[in-house]
Amino acid sequence: MKLPRRQFLHLAAGAAALPVTSRIARAQAYPTRPVRIVVGFAAGGGYDIAARLMSQFLSERLGQPFIVENRLGAAGTIGAEAVVKSPPDGYTLLLVGAAAVTSALLYDKLSLIRDIAPVAAIGREPHIMAVNPSVPANTVPEFIAYAKANPGKVTMASSGSGGPPHIAGELFKMMTGVDMVHVPYRGIAPALNDLLGGQVQVTFASMPSSIEYIRAGKLRALAVTTATRSVALPDVPTVGEFVPGYEESGWTGIGAPKATPAEIVEKLNKEINAGLADAKIKARIAALGSSVSPGSPADFGKLIAAETEKSAKIIKFAGIKPE
Repeated sequence: MKLPRRQFLHLAAGAAALPVTSRIARAQAYPTRPVRIVVGFAAGGGYDIAARLMSQFLSERLGQPFIVENRLGAAGTIGAEAVVKSPPDGYTLLLVGAAAVTSALLYDKLSLIRDIAPVAAIGREPHIMAVNPSVPANTVPEFIAYAKANPGKVTMASSGSGGPPHIAGELFKMMTGVDMVHVPYRGIAPALNDLLGGQVQVTFASMPSSIEYIRAGKLRALAVTTATRSVALPDVPTVGEFVPGYEESGWTGIGAPKATPAEIVEKLNKEINAGLADAKIKARIAALGSSVSPGSPADFGKLIAAETEKSAKIIKFAGIKPE
């Protein structure tokens, strides 16, 4: 039977609209079950803190549990691979940070730019160059002098080979000429435990993971690694005040498997940005020494690309290899 032209066009238009309607409905319904946020590092570190802060907000906002899952190993690569291999349906997300960039550079089978879809940045923060109080140095120049007087005897703890604390420390070594022995851990929390106990002497820890130890006087902050001083620790100088040109900062965000539907990515981006605009969330992030970084998925993608290029140069110079 031949349909009248007007009826045919009406039906054709309706059929064409079905995929769009389906995508909108899917985004509106999401999430209908619990969502995992995978963190590739130990509980208690800066990444873990950021993930738990955002998971609590998203759980309350979207009415489904957002559950943080710590999957340790290979500088965050094990957790990232678990997300890459998960169905791209928005129910498995990755807490992405500077460590994900370096691990992607070290492990050829994973590419952060190729395999992970950027969803939203959360925040940026300095690392703190912190020492055990037994170290006879109260300033960066004193530490440099101490390290040069004891070549190969100063131990530098990190969250793992190629992780942000390691990269920050290698940049410090590269720019000052000091010789420190790198001691990698499975996460910054165990590294800080040994720093507190005096088993190691220095680390470049994320501010969220170490600031309370600094405030309590259990660790001594020599400097922050950003270009400007931190509002949270205004009396602590920057490394760059003594080592001109030094700058290295941490950052966090949320990623998803590459083929995750755009409408779900956009919904998550919108909700995460709403969290970053929330006064309580902003205050909590500021108390940890970080600043919020709202923006689009494309903005976050540009940050990842720029950080990848920078980290590649440090890794090559320092000859960092995967564990």
